[in-house]
Amino acid sequence: MSSPRSRIGVVLKRKTKKMDQTVLFSNIVSKNYSSEKEDDVVSLLDHDFHETQENNKGKRCGLVSFRELPEYMKDNEFIVGYYRANWSFKEALFSVFSWHNETLNVWTHLIGFLLFLGLTMVNVMKVPHVADLLSIFTRSILTSAEANVSHNSKHFFLETTKVVNLEQISESTMDMITQPATRWPFYVFLGGSMFCLLSSSICHLFSCHSHNLNVLLLRIDYVGITTMIITSFFPPIYYIFQCDPLWQYVYLGGITSMGMFTIMTLLSPSLSSGKFRAFRALLFSSMGFFGIIPAIHATIVNWDNPNRDTILAYESAMALFYLTGTMFYVTRIPERLKPGWFDLAGHSHQIFHVFVVLGALAHYGATILFLEYRDRVGC
Repeated sequence: MSSPRSRIGVVLKRKTKKMDQTVLFSNIVSKNYSSEKEDDVVSLLDHDFHETQENNKGKRCGLVSFRELPEYMKDNEFIVGYYRANWSFKEALFSVFSWHNETLNVWTHLIGFLLFLGLTMVNVMKVPHVADLLSIFTRSILTSAEANVSHNSKHFFLETTKVVNLEQISESTMDMITQPATRWPFYVFLGGSMFCLLSSSICHLFSCHSHNLNVLLLRIDYVGITTMIITSFFPPIYYIFQCDPLWQYVYLGGITSMGMFTIMTLLSPSLSSGKFRAFRALLFSSMGFFGIIPAIHATIVNWDNPNRDTILAYESAMALFYLTGTMFYVTRIPERLKPGWFDLAGHSHQIFHVFVVLGALAHYGATILFLEYRDRVGC
């Protein structure tokens, strides 16, 4: 028979064993719960990560404010918002159909490019070919000779003086037919204008992609502006001084040299920054002011042209449009007066673009008159 002390020991052992089993079971449950909890936390973190990625992806295509821009894109502090920054090529390309602060900058010159492309195609289709002119001339002469022989064959063989008279009439007719003026200076101007307008549109559309592409496109844009200024001189100087080639070489050589100097200067990356805006405008304006000297000379030479007043009106309008646009470009009016009000529409660069297109169209009108005059009057 066991003693009470031994019975108490057995009970304690049983309780301890039960307690150990309870603790062991609770530990197992706790571990399982912790494992499940860890799985839930991992799943939650993974969900949060993907949600953050999606938000970042959406934010990548979102518009940002001036303060959020990378330093290389900070140009006009008076345009407060609606910027694109670090967009992919695809995103930048399709942003042409969405609203941001570059939308009208892209479309004003893109429409101008399409307009000049259409004008070029119209003029190309209207230019008569040399072969067509020769065929018309040959057909008219042969028809006249055939009619003379068939109706007056007796007089043709008996009276040789009639042949001489026919030849004299033919020569006078040939003198009246003037050879059309060459068109290459005209197409040089149209090509320079289209290059400027298209390069400007591309620059404003894709400059939000990266720093390197931004700098490259700005340089191409400046080259386009310079090219347009140079090529604008070709039609008036060539056609007005067509009978005096020396002045053609002097003036066209001078403006081309100035243009090359301007391009080499503006290719410097440091001059692409916003603080050199006035300097760039000065370079472009100096090229335009160079035209005052040949303009005065051309007015004197062209004084007897019946279209003189109309041509002067067109060219004066061109100068006024370009100077007015440059004033908006430099002063940054109106956004300077009300920052944030003109972010999407109406800011200075958009107005500058409109005046550039108007100036080019005015010059196109004057060039057409030069061509018509030279088609009628040769040297």
